[in-house]
Amino acid sequence: MKGKRKRQLIPRNESETVEFKTSFNMETVETLVSFANAHGGTVYVGIDDTGNAVGVSLGKETVPQWINEIKTKTEPSLIPDVEIITIKGKQFVALRISEFPIKPVSVKGKYYKRTGNSNQLLSLNEILNMHLKTFNSSWDYYFDPNHSVMDISDDKTLNLIALYNNERKYPIEKDVFEFLTKMELIRDGKLSNGAFLLLMRNDSILSDIELGYFQNETSIKDGISISTDLITEVQEVLDFLRKHISKEFIITANPARIERWEYPLEALREIVLNMVVHRDYTHHGNSSIKIFPNRIEFFNPGHLPDTISVNDLLQGTYTSECRNKLIAKVFKEINWIERYGTGIRRIRDYFMEYGSPEPLFENFQHGFRVTVYPLDKKVEYAEMSEKMSEKMSERMSERIINLIKNNPEITIDELSVLLAKTTRTIERNLAKLKAKKLLERVGPDMGGYWKVIQNK
Repeated sequence: MKGKRKRQLIPRNESETVEFKTSFNMETVETLVSFANAHGGTVYVGIDDTGNAVGVSLGKETVPQWINEIKTKTEPSLIPDVEIITIKGKQFVALRISEFPIKPVSVKGKYYKRTGNSNQLLSLNEILNMHLKTFNSSWDYYFDPNHSVMDISDDKTLNLIALYNNERKYPIEKDVFEFLTKMELIRDGKLSNGAFLLLMRNDSILSDIELGYFQNETSIKDGISISTDLITEVQEVLDFLRKHISKEFIITANPARIERWEYPLEALREIVLNMVVHRDYTHHGNSSIKIFPNRIEFFNPGHLPDTISVNDLLQGTYTSECRNKLIAKVFKEINWIERYGTGIRRIRDYFMEYGSPEPLFENFQHGFRVTVYPLDKKVEYAEMSEKMSEKMSERMSERIINLIKNNPEITIDELSVLLAKTTRTIERNLAKLKAKKLLERVGPDMGGYWKVIQNK
C-alpha cells in the first residue's frame, strides 16, 4: 500500500480502464476482475458516475478490510495496488490491478470482461477461449473426451500423409501412428479434438455445414448437409459451389478459349478454408453457405476476437489469432493455406483482380459472415482486366509507401512478408515508384534507407 498524496490527477470519465465508485462494494470487486481479465485498470472509490468528487470515509482498518475481501472473493486471488489520494481535504482510494497472467479470474464463481466502460459476464465459450489463450493453446489441441483413436479412419490418415508428402523432397514413411504423433494429432496415445475433426471415420454433427442453392430469398432449389471430416468437407463444399455458379467461355484471337466463372474460384476456396480453420466448433450452431442469384453468403459460428474489429481486418492492422491452431497447422503443412493472418487480404485481392465488387465482412448474430457478389457481365473482360490491374498496382504502391513512411529502413524481404507478395513483385513495384519519382533510395542496398518524395 502506498502512502497519502496531496494531489493526484484523476481521470474525468470512465473508460475501458477506469471506473468510478462512490463506495466500496461487490461491484468494485467485479470491476477489478473484469480489468484483470482484460488489460488492467483502476477503480477510484469516492467518485460518482459523473466524475464528481464526493470522497470516502476511511478508518484505520478500512483499506486492509477491502483488500482482504478482494483477495478472498476472487479466484485466483487478486491483490490490487492501493493509493490513498487527498484533494482539497477529501480522500479517495485508487485500486489498481494489472492484467492477470492466468485467465480468466472469477469473483464468487462468476467471470467478467470489460467492454467499453461496463462489465459483462463471460459466456462459457468465452471462458474456455480465454483460458486456452493463456496457455497459447486452442480447443482443437485438447484431448477429445468422447472419441478414441478407434474413431478415426486409417484410409483418411493415409490420404492426409499423401497430401503432406506431395511437395516434399523427402517424404515421410506411411507409418500412421508416427505421423499422427509428429503432427501432435495424438499425444500419449490420446486423440485430440482436431484429429477427430480431420480424420473422423463416421460423420459427426460437430463438423456439420449446411449448403443451399436458392431461386430467390425464400425458395430453395437444392440443398445438402455435409458432416464429414474437414479434408473431405472442403472438397465437397467446393464441388457444390462449382455446381451452382455459372461460367462462360470467352473467344479470343488465340485457339484456346478463356474460361471465366462468375466468381473467382481461388477466392471461394480461400473463404471455405478460412471457415474450416476459424470456425468455433464448441458452438451449437452450424456453418452455412447460401447461394442466391445475386450473391453468396458464407456464415460461420464464432465472432472475431474482441481485440480485432472488422476495420482492423480490412486494413490489415491486427495480429492474427487463430481459433484452431492444430487444424491451421495441418492445413499449412499440406499447403492448403499459405500464411496465418493473410486470408482476408488474399480474398479481397482475388476479387479486385477479377473485377468483382468488394466482399462484405461482418460480425453477424453469433458468428461471422462473408457476402460476395458476382462479376458484372456487362463489363468487357479485356477492359476490366486492364482497369483492375491498374487499381491493384495503385493499391500496392500505396501500401508500400505507407510501410516505408513508418520504417524507412525496411527491407524488400520484410515488405514481401508484410504484403504477402513475392520479392520479385515488390522489386517491380519499387522500380515503378522510383520511375515516377515518388520514391528514392538513399545510400547502399545494405545500410541505406528509402525516402518518400511526395504523398501518393
